Amino acid sequence: MVPTPPQPDAAALARALDGGVRSVFQPIVELDTGRVVAYEALARGPEGPLERPDQLFAAARAAGLLTELDEACREAAFRGAVEHGLLDPLTVFVNVEPEVLDSAPLSDLLALAESAPRALRVVLEVTERALAARPAELLRTVERVRRFGWGVALDDVGADPMSLSFMPLLRPDVVKLDLRLVQERPGPEIAQIMNAVNAYAESTGALVLAEGIETEAHLATARALGAELGQGWLFGRPAAGPVEGREVAGLVLPPQGCAEEGLDGSPFRCLPPSARLRHAPKALLIELSKQLEREAVRVGETCVVGATFQEARHLTPATVVRYRELAGATGFVCALGEGVPTEPVPGVRGADLAADDPVRGEWDLVVLGPHFAAALLARDLGSPGPERERQFEYALTYERATVVRAAQALLSRVAPRSPGAVPPAPVALLRPLPPVPAPRSADSAHRAVLDDLGATDPLTGLPGRRRTEELLDVAVWDARTGSDALALLVVTVDGLGAVADRLGTPAAEDLLRTTARRLRARLRRGDVLGRIGPGRFAVALGALAPDAAGQEADRIRASLLEAVRSPFVVAGEPVVLDAQIGTALCPADGDDVPALLRAATAGWLPRPL
Repeated sequence: MVPTPPQPDAAALARALDGGVRSVFQPIVELDTGRVVAYEALARGPEGPLERPDQLFAAARAAGLLTELDEACREAAFRGAVEHGLLDPLTVFVNVEPEVLDSAPLSDLLALAESAPRALRVVLEVTERALAARPAELLRTVERVRRFGWGVALDDVGADPMSLSFMPLLRPDVVKLDLRLVQERPGPEIAQIMNAVNAYAESTGALVLAEGIETEAHLATARALGAELGQGWLFGRPAAGPVEGREVAGLVLPPQGCAEEGLDGSPFRCLPPSARLRHAPKALLIELSKQLEREAVRVGETCVVGATFQEARHLTPATVVRYRELAGATGFVCALGEGVPTEPVPGVRGADLAADDPVRGEWDLVVLGPHFAAALLARDLGSPGPERERQFEYALTYERATVVRAAQALLSRVAPRSPGAVPPAPVALLRPLPPVPAPRSADSAHRAVLDDLGATDPLTGLPGRRRTEELLDVAVWDARTGSDALALLVVTVDGLGAVADRLGTPAAEDLLRTTARRLRARLRRGDVLGRIGPGRFAVALGALAPDAAGQEADRIRASLLEAVRSPFVVAGEPVVLDAQIGTALCPADGDDVPALLRAATAGWLPRPL
């Protein structure tokens, strides 16, 4: 049996922190010339169970001493670099742990660097582990070290799509490719990564560094991937001092400017003076936002999405559904607003905005990917009236620099994720629509062709059940937060199954399309009409005067019945359908969609369709 290695105790960790941490240095070379331009400082503990960095950091994390260890590692890196003459024109790459980003005493280290005999040039490395865990602290750390004149490197790019999402936000001077890109066979995933990395490098001047170069074949692959710098055993293993016999040169980093507004600014203020501002009601901004959300889903797992909601109450049930889907389809999603918890929707990062935060008065949606950038940036004008008619001043921009600054302003406010914490309950959860009663007739095969429950019904072109759920929730939410009433109607068309049996499924489908067109023609502009079952439709009539809502709902109900019962001609034959239509009023019969649907269909018996 292999003996279990001794476990480090608190005393061993204390000794490690008290001068026992040292650094070894691995060279970074120019691939074209072989000249050494930098060294990466790698931490090592004292001889014994804490010598390996993974065991050292695990012990410190378990003891709650990670900040102290991280500080000791950087001090060891700086002192070792000075001791071994790794000074200008060379550069030293130093790592920072994600958990200590906001508490790292970087000003103390700056003083240490300034005391060196010659300039100590520093590039701070951050890993993609920091991206999702602490985006606000990461952005602020990057802002601070740039003021010191240090560079920034993003490590392990390609190990996770998240790193591609955050590249334009961190603006790294050096992009370090994960070693598997060099050591594994090329494939579609590697092509996607390099497409994004090279696009970023071309637009910013950032340097691409390939890690894990151990053979001449790895070197050839690194060059093919577009890397200018390399690191790996082919050029030298980590050692206490510099490699012998190699020419050195300076590492030229791209110039980095600072955002004019800084991280405390608001997305709307990131718009340039030349931006064309328009006025629009909330109803239009809702649709513009949904279109950008669809673009984000198209971009996929390399996309960052940031949104503001002013107050938590604006995270409606329909919005929760959409953002749950966004979180599953994209790389990172955050939602900000007064009263918004740290995780308002599973997978979505949140932030509670103070009442005086300038973002509190904005409607912002930012979508940023390697090859796509768009932002809806709006400011509430404080107009009175119904919720959907509230006026905003807004701009829709695809200018990448503006989108990046707006995204940085949002992510700089995102609360850190606590390891192991139980996610708080979402602000609102969409309850499903009551199930459509199963038809009793035997022609279920025919009706299956007629039934679509997706976002859009391909047969009629109307919203399908999922999209209708969202629209109904929005309509009910507007009625609850405004002064108008809402009527919800459920229309069940009878006779479609018989037409399918007698004339065939294509004839029944054509009849259903014609029925949907008739219903739409009898409704007002802005009324909701969606298909929620084989022959069932939902209608929402918004903006009704409370004292006349019942009469108006009855009038439209009668008009819809007439539209369905009027004779059709299908395949040259006359066809007559029937319908039953139930009505419910909000708030009189319920204040959410399930309650209103129950009220509208109360007492109904399933009918053959």
